[in-house]
Amino acid sequence: MSKTTLPVAKPFYGPEEEQAVVRVLRSGWVTQGPEVAALEREFADYCGARHAIAVANCTVALHLSLHAAGVGAGDEVITVSHSFIAGANAIRMAGAIPVFVDVTLNDFNIDPAKVEAAITPRTKAILPVHQLGMPAQLEKIRAVAEKHKLILIEDAACGIGSELKTEAGWIKVGKPFGLAACFSFHPRKLLATGDGGMITTDDEGFAAHLRRLRQHAMSLNDRQRHQSNQVMFESYDEVGFNYRMTDIQAAIGRCQLQRLPAMVEERRTLAGAYSQALARIPGLVPPADRADTRTNWQSYCILLPAGADQRGVMQRLLDDGISTRRGVMCIHREPAYANPPESDGVRVPLPVSEEAQDRGMILPMFAGMTADQARWVAARIDAALAATSQKARAC
Repeated sequence: MSKTTLPVAKPFYGPEEEQAVVRVLRSGWVTQGPEVAALEREFADYCGARHAIAVANCTVALHLSLHAAGVGAGDEVITVSHSFIAGANAIRMAGAIPVFVDVTLNDFNIDPAKVEAAITPRTKAILPVHQLGMPAQLEKIRAVAEKHKLILIEDAACGIGSELKTEAGWIKVGKPFGLAACFSFHPRKLLATGDGGMITTDDEGFAAHLRRLRQHAMSLNDRQRHQSNQVMFESYDEVGFNYRMTDIQAAIGRCQLQRLPAMVEERRTLAGAYSQALARIPGLVPPADRADTRTNWQSYCILLPAGADQRGVMQRLLDDGISTRRGVMCIHREPAYANPPESDGVRVPLPVSEEAQDRGMILPMFAGMTADQARWVAARIDAALAATSQKARAC
């Protein structure tokens, strides 16, 4: 295959999205309105949740959910360091303290066996992450949360379209195991609206509270006032936020939601091609579903052989026209979280999280990518590993 440029990810839009944007622009209502309401209904139906609340992005979805759940100053929230920094930032935005526990190497998700040991009298909530779209072990985590009467909120930023097998059968990520689940519509996600997010919940009172808080805690929203044949004055009974989604984004999201089943199946086919081609490389570990998961493969992250030159391999691939990304970050390694205000002043070791970051490499995965391209990427990884290994021996 000739040299090309393969991105790690890119959104897929067609004429339907373009027509939807034009429709909204011509309607004269471009902020939160009827398109947002329609997307909320359709998204809730897709996930099997009772309610969906659209917001500006997943970071504010997490913050809003924590805030509305009563998480605040001095509380601790158990989560993972091996995740994008937005999760920990949202906890801090709520005034609480993120308490990091380690992950399991096979799915990059929070290790349920280590959650209970992290609980203290100050623990208020557990925030598991469906990392890279791979569902966390929610039934085990929920059991711990219920035992200790803790709030459970899912960071499902990457999880739309993934499925988890339960005692009741297969369910989609977004049917909340706890109080809420939070999604991202960033361009690297399957459902991409430029930016945007969604919260799903089965709690009607919680949903109503979220809807008020996202719009400055106004007692009346714009549509209620616009549709009324009487003059109405709103009130503001608590401090709220401007976390709204626009109707332009929602119209795009409705089209993307229609495409979602096909996009998920396409990624599962690509993941199969990758895994088959990569299986012959000694020491390299492709990602794999657990018996109780069907992943959307929002991202496909391999583990390089132990001791491999991660940066060197990535550079050689980039020289070949293949974009990659380092494995998921570890928040506790970043300067902003170098000295966390932990209650006991002792950092819990996170060796598996660090190994996952140091060995992890995210490969191209996007709509329109072919199985032949996946096999070509695998071949170039094999060559890059061999070349960097020889260079290391020469040194």
